[in-house]
Amino acid sequence: MKRTKPGNIPADVYIQFVRSLFNSVHTVLSGACIHAFLAFLTFWKSGYPIYAEMAILLLIVGIWRYVGMLKFYRSEQIIDESDAQRWEKHYIFRGSAQAFSLGLFCFVAFFVARDHFAEIVAVCLTFGSIVTVAGRNYGSPRMVAIFSACFLTPYGLGLVLRGDIAHILLGIMTIPFFLIIRSTASQIREVLFSAVIGHRTAKQLAQRFDRALNTMPHGLIMLNPEGQVAVANSEAAHLMLTASPDRLLGRSLKSLMARGVAAGLLSRKDAQFAETQLTRALHEGRDRKLLLSFRNGRHFEFSTREGRDELGVITFEDVTARVEAEERVRFMARYDNLTGLANRAYFNEQVMEAMASGGRDRLCGLAVFDLDDFKSINDTLGHPVGDGLIYAVAERLASFASEDAKVSRFGGDEFMIFFDRIADEADFKRNLDTIFQGLQGEVDVAGHCLRIQCSAGAVLDMVGETDVDSMIVKADLALYKAKDQGKDSWRLFETAMDAAFRNRQIMKADLRSAVEARELRVVYQPIVAMDTMRIASCEALCRWDHPQLGPISPAIFIPLAEEMGIISEISSFMLAAACAECAKWPDPITVCINLSAKDFRDHGIVEKVRDALAASGLAPRRLEIEVTETALLDDKSLTREYLGELKALGVRIALDDFGTGYSSLSYLHTLPLDKVKIDRSFLMDVVRNERSLQLLRGIADLSRSLGLVVTMEGVETFEQLKVLALNVKPDLVQGFLFGSALTASGIETMSSTVWPFGSEIENVRRSSRR
Repeated sequence: MKRTKPGNIPADVYIQFVRSLFNSVHTVLSGACIHAFLAFLTFWKSGYPIYAEMAILLLIVGIWRYVGMLKFYRSEQIIDESDAQRWEKHYIFRGSAQAFSLGLFCFVAFFVARDHFAEIVAVCLTFGSIVTVAGRNYGSPRMVAIFSACFLTPYGLGLVLRGDIAHILLGIMTIPFFLIIRSTASQIREVLFSAVIGHRTAKQLAQRFDRALNTMPHGLIMLNPEGQVAVANSEAAHLMLTASPDRLLGRSLKSLMARGVAAGLLSRKDAQFAETQLTRALHEGRDRKLLLSFRNGRHFEFSTREGRDELGVITFEDVTARVEAEERVRFMARYDNLTGLANRAYFNEQVMEAMASGGRDRLCGLAVFDLDDFKSINDTLGHPVGDGLIYAVAERLASFASEDAKVSRFGGDEFMIFFDRIADEADFKRNLDTIFQGLQGEVDVAGHCLRIQCSAGAVLDMVGETDVDSMIVKADLALYKAKDQGKDSWRLFETAMDAAFRNRQIMKADLRSAVEARELRVVYQPIVAMDTMRIASCEALCRWDHPQLGPISPAIFIPLAEEMGIISEISSFMLAAACAECAKWPDPITVCINLSAKDFRDHGIVEKVRDALAASGLAPRRLEIEVTETALLDDKSLTREYLGELKALGVRIALDDFGTGYSSLSYLHTLPLDKVKIDRSFLMDVVRNERSLQLLRGIADLSRSLGLVVTMEGVETFEQLKVLALNVKPDLVQGFLFGSALTASGIETMSSTVWPFGSEIENVRRSSRR
């Protein structure tokens, strides 16, 4: 063992060693009395007076040392290291005086007043006192050394002075005896030092363990092999509503659970289940986690560790926040955040579970509800108002929810209801009529009075013959049909809807392929000058010849192209083809191309026109871009900007289908227009209705006054042409009267042809002048 020097020991240990010097103070007085008695006994036996004097000296020095030790107990004892050093010096000084007195007795016995009995007493005093040196003074190495030296030096000197070799050798032996005493005291001191350090370390570890145990956020109990609590911390005591962890010691797991039941924290069933599961896990040596929900709303997760021969450990953690967070996440994953209704995924899960249970031959139904024109509410009043309307609709639909009716917000402004166990079709229709009527009416959203209007599609089927995905597709088809027939109604799915849908999807795929393969073609509707009755311009029209179905009307495939988002590709094709063909025609003839509203949502339309002109070499003045009022309604400012850039290229701009919108007159002076094409609807009864004629004449005169070229569309009869020639006098006319659309070569061939009824129109004009 490594020796510890006095200066190397910690201050608190040094203080403790110094205190040990003053232990058993009364034995010092008893020892002094015994020393004095033996010296007096020697005087009585030998008759030498010096031993009586030694008896008095030993008694006085012993009492003096005893009184000094008593002062230690009457004082404030040792406060710090400096006090310990002072008291150690005090102890050494008085102890050394007593040691020298004993040594002096031995010197007298061996050399001054030699007596056989005195020598025996001297030896007894020596060994009796030296034995106590190591046992009593181990706390002070200096005291051991000084006490031994003060005692053994006179003892050895008295033997050496006897002069014979035996006594001399015996006196010299006090030197190793001195060393043995010091070594023994040092070993005792080191052992005790290790014990003190070990005790202190153990105490510190115990304090740290206790602090860690009682400040940890988790509750902990340890069970001995008999299943009784051997260790518990403060959190465990807090859970069990006890004042101290010590109150839990010795209790069994069953007793703890019973206490939880008595406190109203657990039901008896939950307590029995928890006890069984935790006990089994400990006995089987398995780690296990167990979540318990307490009646006060808190949730605890219990964890076990292997018991067997060691202490079984059960920890528990308050996981209320985690459980609540998981529940919130689970709710967010299953329910719509705005309405609180089941979302798409959870609705599908609910429906599949409902369909999987019960008889397979029962009827079930599904209805999808979609708000009509909801986008306009978001665009005009803002999304918060739109959300308010969604919430109001959800509230009304939620009132129809039941065990057999699952309601969901499927996304956006779309809702779904699944009906389980329907009696028959009539019952299903009555339910839908009731729900549809319940949705009608007005709601107040942020001060806006909004009318709820929706369309719905529904499907009724046998559970064993369908699934949720098929029902949703069919309900969507019925919804599409309801929307197509005027909205604000609901339709039940019919087999014909499925066929129409499939045909529509096939047509979409074929149209995409035709656009990519450039299988579309362009024809040209002649536009005739009213004064010459010759072709002045022509309108480029797109045609699609389906390989199986034959010619497809533009009224069918153009809306499909807009729905698919490929209308701009068709516009690019039309621009390139029309410009290339027009460049081959005689110079006066121009070509008109009608661009869609979607074309004007992208600045790329200007580049497309520029590229088409550059590729064909067509003069920009011979290209005319027709814009509809629909394009202006989408984004008036952006469309005006693009039209201005096209006008800067030298391209002419025409407003198509003039008069069909609500604010067409405002466009005549705000847009960079060159031409106005009056819609065919103004010409329908102009031959028979004077008011229609006056309205048409007024529009034409207004347009001419603004410097715009006037084109009249939809001329189909000679009578209409005569009325136009006499009363309206448009610059250009267009319609089936002048034939159907021609190929590019047909336009080139007819470019110099005067229409046969040109002379008749001229005669009509002359007659009107007369």
